[in-house]
Amino acid sequence: MKKEGQIRIPSGCALSGIFSKNGTPVAGDKIVTSIAVMHDRSNGLGGGFAGYGIYPEFQDCFALHIFYETSAARQSCEEFLDQHFEIVNLSKIPTKKVAGVIDEPQIWRYFALPLPHKLAASQLDEKEYVARCVIKVNSEISGSYIFSSGKNMGVFKAVGYPEDVGEFYRLEEYEGYCWTAHGRYPTNTPGWWGGAHPFSLLDYSIVHNGEISSYDANRRWVEMFGYRCTLQTDTEVITYIFDYLLRRQGLTLEEAAHVVAAPFWSTIARQLPEDREAYTYLRNVFSSLLVTGPFSILFGFEGGLMALNDRLKLRSMVAAEKGDLFYVASEECAIRAVEPELDRLWAPRGGEPVIVRLNKKKEGAEKLCQCQ
Repeated sequence: MKKEGQIRIPSGCALSGIFSKNGTPVAGDKIVTSIAVMHDRSNGLGGGFAGYGIYPEFQDCFALHIFYETSAARQSCEEFLDQHFEIVNLSKIPTKKVAGVIDEPQIWRYFALPLPHKLAASQLDEKEYVARCVIKVNSEISGSYIFSSGKNMGVFKAVGYPEDVGEFYRLEEYEGYCWTAHGRYPTNTPGWWGGAHPFSLLDYSIVHNGEISSYDANRRWVEMFGYRCTLQTDTEVITYIFDYLLRRQGLTLEEAAHVVAAPFWSTIARQLPEDREAYTYLRNVFSSLLVTGPFSILFGFEGGLMALNDRLKLRSMVAAEKGDLFYVASEECAIRAVEPELDRLWAPRGGEPVIVRLNKKKEGAEKLCQCQ
């Protein structure tokens, strides 16, 4: 029998992210190299990537990446898309045969624009129109799953180890200013193509290491506002929480982080009056969106990236900088694999988001939300 210390306990799942603050394109094989170092944190039941700035030739179109389980599902979904969008370009997403990736569904990509008359009749803005279409397909058209729907960005995910998934999707052929990656070690949800990370809605994407013990409360809240959790993985709800807080409620990233990883009441009581009032408001109004349980997440969005731990920092995460490049990962080795010499290396504090954005000259990564 193996003794304590002789068995690797990986704390489940691996995260990695690379962000170029100057917008310099980073090849997709770099993020694959980074996540591959943490092979033992995954178990082959899910891997995936999100890339931003990868579709400059179609940057004004929504890029819809869709899994189809059957040809009938594809026909039904395409009929829906034709009724709601102008399809500028469509094709199968290029892949290659990889031994570690099997049972793949049909995987298609559509560059689409809302039909003007449909958009006008809906009385919705463009993003809300697309979000509602995505949710309708995923909840009502059996066997069709829109797993990516942002502009100039795309999610690539599958059942398999992340390095195999990267090879399967030929990520070396893509370039972007931001990449995130995930290697999955599911503990209480199924390993299937739709359940792999990242989870995405519009330009928002989430990769997550941990477990959401507040999932039912979080899900019930967001589903009151039209979201539907259909992908059988607790992480999906975090994407909808951020979409609700940022896009629909107009909160800042810092405020949204204070909702998801809220300060303790004892900490709030020690703040200056104006800060205490703001934190108290967020905790009271959005109490059902507090995410409890151990977690570290990378939240990608158009023009930026945020890394966030739970308040107790129960999942590992380190960040680093080299020139204009920002790195974040579950383990330092994943950063050193692609950038051995670093200008700065640190471990973000629990509940303290680290946010980077394009064109942040000389400022580097913002360290925000100092409340602990």
